[in-house]
Amino acid sequence: MSSGTPIFERKPMPISRRIVSDFLVLGQRRPAIHALVELDISKPRQFIRKHKESTGETLSFTAFVVSCVGHAIDKNKQMHAYPNWRNQLIVFDDVDVTTIVEIELEGKRFPFAHILRAVNKRSFRSIHDEIRSIQTKPKKSKGFDDWKFMRWFLYLPRWVRLWFYRLAMLSPHFVKQYTGTVSVTAVGMFGTGSGWGIPIPSHNLSVTVGGISEKPVVLDGAIGIGEFLNLTISANHDIIDGAPLVRFIQAFKTLLESGDGLCVG
Repeated sequence: MSSGTPIFERKPMPISRRIVSDFLVLGQRRPAIHALVELDISKPRQFIRKHKESTGETLSFTAFVVSCVGHAIDKNKQMHAYPNWRNQLIVFDDVDVTTIVEIELEGKRFPFAHILRAVNKRSFRSIHDEIRSIQTKPKKSKGFDDWKFMRWFLYLPRWVRLWFYRLAMLSPHFVKQYTGTVSVTAVGMFGTGSGWGIPIPSHNLSVTVGGISEKPVVLDGAIGIGEFLNLTISANHDIIDGAPLVRFIQAFKTLLESGDGLCVG
């Protein structure tokens, strides 16, 4: 017979959740604009399937997205610029992309942020190999070494941590070194079907990969089935205006839909 007392289990909150919470607070201060787009990815997806059939290797779609982001920004590097304390924009040559790799941390699955350096100057295969390497051996990432410091830093009061973050963000070089200049989050890999993710962006330019759906399309005069990716591109409106954002989206769309650079050599 029930005593009326609800059954529950009490578990400690992992210390690693504090860094996620901190960056959500910081992200809410950015005047973000979001573009929800749908891209026809039939060509690259077909290539990935054929490659797996012939070799047994599953190519990373996230790596392909990261590669396209880097090469699209390469056409207008101000898309990943950051202001310094003198109110000057620092425009970096290398595009450093932070992406999320789910790893085991403190006995829990944790969204680990790994920085892929200079993706605008690298091949898809190079990016793919690095992501696969970090997925199997996360300790190879420099971010894992940084975590040794962060796990103690997170015990400080939140107001101290936020003060430190805001001070550090006045240095674009610090931002680039420890958080990268752009973020790519592939939330769609954890589910099926269509859908857009609306992030609280931690970078001036963020790309959120959503779901993939099938729709009828006209191909060479005949009706076929195409695969469409839901993508959210978020920008800090203090730095990026609508027109440059649209031009970036168009360049990114062209690269992604054409399967640009998607090769294994």
